[in-house]
Amino acid sequence: MSDTEASMNALRQSGDELADATVAALFERGEMGTFNTLMRFFSTAGAPVPDGLPDVAREYLEATSAPPAWVDWDEMERARLFFIDNNVHIATALSFASMPACYLVPHVANLLSTTHGLNYPSTRMAATGQFTVYLMQPDAFEAGSRFIPAAQKVRLLHASIRHHLRREDRWDIEAAGVPICQEDMIGGQMFFSLLVLDSLHRLGIHMSEEGAEAYYYAWRVVGAMLGVDQGAVPKSLDEARRFLDLYMIRHMGPSPEGAHLTRQLIRLYEDIVPGTLFDPVVPALVRYLVGDTCADWLEVPSTPWDTVVKAVPHLLGVLETIEDRSPLGAWALDRLGHLTTVFELSSLTRGRVMHYAIPENLRKEYGVPDAPSPTRRWTPPAATVSP
Repeated sequence: MSDTEASMNALRQSGDELADATVAALFERGEMGTFNTLMRFFSTAGAPVPDGLPDVAREYLEATSAPPAWVDWDEMERARLFFIDNNVHIATALSFASMPACYLVPHVANLLSTTHGLNYPSTRMAATGQFTVYLMQPDAFEAGSRFIPAAQKVRLLHASIRHHLRREDRWDIEAAGVPICQEDMIGGQMFFSLLVLDSLHRLGIHMSEEGAEAYYYAWRVVGAMLGVDQGAVPKSLDEARRFLDLYMIRHMGPSPEGAHLTRQLIRLYEDIVPGTLFDPVVPALVRYLVGDTCADWLEVPSTPWDTVVKAVPHLLGVLETIEDRSPLGAWALDRLGHLTTVFELSSLTRGRVMHYAIPENLRKEYGVPDAPSPTRRWTPPAATVSP
């Protein structure tokens, strides 16, 4: 066993010490119901902590109320501009590459189906989309923003899932590691950062090295705020490639839960697309972005659109040429991207704000029955691990 694999095995046995201790104390004292009720009214950064909040929860919120001290705010601004310039493409990559990649890891697919239900992917996708939009607002880390409280709640949500699965003896820790362990959280961070960049590259989107690095950096900040040990997280895109390659070789494969979750995801987006003519575009995009082998594992249907979708990079290349050469065209395409993202998110949320409540138990509703101007063009680091 290599040192890297030994390190990854150690990460499989680690959770999030601060959030885990907070959740354990709230349940031990019977205070989770009070916490959830009050936290519905705590949704913006800088707002007063609600009266009556348990002391342990108050201490957690104070300890997690600010981003890490090492944040480079110039880099975060570059990431925000990168997101604005590529928002619709990023949304496409998150929906049709990042989420299916999660389903390619059988124990992750099993956990998702256990804790969120096989038939309700819209809630998970809406929460993910809303979280990303919150992150990329210009005031994301300032008073009045919604990102920091959302991150605080998601971190506790993960801890509560670990708490329930352990307490109810519903998870094989020896075989699958701690639920939502550090290795899986880092893997998720890679799915939402490096894999998105890979997908944009596959779609033919022009990215500068600076923009790609800034986007990856922003997700390092997010990971830190979600309790991911950044000391174990790759710092560069080259290192991230090595980690992601090894993580996927170690864990990816077919599973009934992964296939079912993928079917539900495809059905969800087919319902969002008006009419039925373009329904086959959804599985075709998934197959194009994750590749035929992974798509077969996820039982993504093949359609005549599989060939048509391969022309998408050429179409996007034409649009980017218009954007590069015309300020008016750039404004129009950015505006169209913004409106498309808003439409997709509003369709998923049905106009509601998604609340990140902490489950008091894994009952039925939780799925348990009974940018800068380009300089050098970015290209993905080469694969480093062979199957």
